[in-house]
Amino acid sequence: MNNETEIRRATADDIGAIRSVAEVAFRAAYAAILSPEQTDYMMEMMYSAESLHRQMEVERQAFYLAVDNGRTIGYVSVEQQGERLFHLQKIYLLPECQGRGIGERLFRCACRHIKSLCPEPCTMELNVNRHNRARGFYERMGMRKVREGDFPIGRGYYMNDYIMAVEL
Repeated sequence: MNNETEIRRATADDIGAIRSVAEVAFRAAYAAILSPEQTDYMMEMMYSAESLHRQMEVERQAFYLAVDNGRTIGYVSVEQQGERLFHLQKIYLLPECQGRGIGERLFRCACRHIKSLCPEPCTMELNVNRHNRARGFYERMGMRKVREGDFPIGRGYYMNDYIMAVEL
């Protein structure tokens, strides 16, 4: 674990930093899984400044950043979807920063955020591409596959995901 890496709540002022990390981390995560065209489409759909602003302000997603020596190196976002149901929407870390315990810290931060909103037992779910190697990370964090689905996202593209869950 890197003690110099700070985990802090993001604001709209951090949208540029989130986009910069996504440009590297999101693309790296899907380079061997999705076509460049689908990746470009998903980047615009999920990481345009307008989309991130809507996620923060309208959808009320809580974003947290991992900041190492003043440089944003990762992020996590979580959204409440029901009284006791939350969705881990995003968790990405720059590839060169993986394996240092920072992803686990971001994951645990999302769990703490959820428990601050819902102290009683609740569920956190996430969608992970069936071919994404991050599935092993989620399993190490205690998540288990509960179902799967193929979700249309526009322009003929689909997200072919496992839905994983953990009880908090």
